[in-house]
Amino acid sequence: MPGSALPKSDWLSKIWIDKWVHIGLFSIMVFLCCWAMLGNYAADKKLKIFFIRWAIVCIAYGVAMEFVQKYFIPNRSFDIGDIMADTVGSLLGLMYSTRRYIKK
Repeated sequence: MPGSALPKSDWLSKIWIDKWVHIGLFSIMVFLCCWAMLGNYAADKKLKIFFIRWAIVCIAYGVAMEFVQKYFIPNRSFDIGDIMADTVGSLLGLMYSTRRYIKK
């Protein structure tokens, strides 16, 4: 696994770099999918519902990946902190997309 090959730096664990990476990746994933669907929905209400649904799908994906790591991938573990970071990232991507693309 790539994570086991990385050096164990003490300062990286102090700033929770792993959680920040999860937040960044999930916020970008939600944003990009929302951005890709802009032309498919004319009404802002339908677009907002799509954005919310996509954020929920991303959160579910993050939870599922933690269970995959726990049960199917050797030397990987389940981390509730990763699920929380994935959720925060998805919600940040949702908030940014909603504020940027939905007219008030």
